[in-house]
Amino acid sequence: MAELLKGIEVVNGMKDDLSARVSVLKRKGVTPCLGIVRVGERPDDLSYEKGAVKRCDGIGLSCKVFNFPEDISNSDFIREFEKVNEDSGVHGILVFRPLPKHIDEERIKSLIDPAKDMDCMSPVNIAKVFAGDETGYAPCTPRAVMELLKRFDISLTGKKVTVVGRSMVVGKPLAMLLLKEHATVTICHTRTADIREECKKAEILIAAAGVPKMIDASFVGTDAIVIDVGINVDKDGNLCGDVDFDNVEPAVGRITPVPGGVGTVTTSVLAMHTIMACEKTV
Repeated sequence: MAELLKGIEVVNGMKDDLSARVSVLKRKGVTPCLGIVRVGERPDDLSYEKGAVKRCDGIGLSCKVFNFPEDISNSDFIREFEKVNEDSGVHGILVFRPLPKHIDEERIKSLIDPAKDMDCMSPVNIAKVFAGDETGYAPCTPRAVMELLKRFDISLTGKKVTVVGRSMVVGKPLAMLLLKEHATVTICHTRTADIREECKKAEILIAAAGVPKMIDASFVGTDAIVIDVGINVDKDGNLCGDVDFDNVEPAVGRITPVPGGVGTVTTSVLAMHTIMACEKTV
């Protein structure tokens, strides 16, 4: 039976440090504030928002939700967004994406203050991640993977790590973060030839393709560490990852569950980024 790498252990490990940093800031007269920008009422956005607000409250951060109707015009949304962006009391901003099609998302990416961009929307922060510049904020999910690996003392130096997925949200920035920690990184995707054989070479396999239960036991090597980033709904309406957990778990050494794995850590990373942003202002 594989060792389960549970996100709650990472969250608990981060909480004391983050709470202490918030206390220091409050003694200086500043409370870190996260601004959540949401257009419409998508259930997944509402669920994440609820978790983020709860996590912020538990650490001592302030959290403001800026909710706009789904039919808000592009010009009105840009105007309202600029108000949030320019609010000195808001230290970090999370914009739920994708925005409705009539909203110019590229314009919002160019407008958001890189110093407040907590989930790497800005081209400035994307460039910093790829340059290995730690002053930029990586997307929360890749950073959550890195926090999980760190908390479970999983060394990356010299390790063969395969990332399945090449999105700008997870796969590509995660590969850059892994490289910065001296891992030997392979990126695979749904069109990779002999993908199973490529994945079986990995000492650490990270599934981020967005395909439910794509990774089965034929993809993994003996004693591999498997990190499942996927959040999907299976044919029975149950939450599942990109890894077929029941099939893979007996064949590997360590594995993250879904739910209860990487996703649990993302709101703590969001809080951490907000605290970092606030610290730079005092």
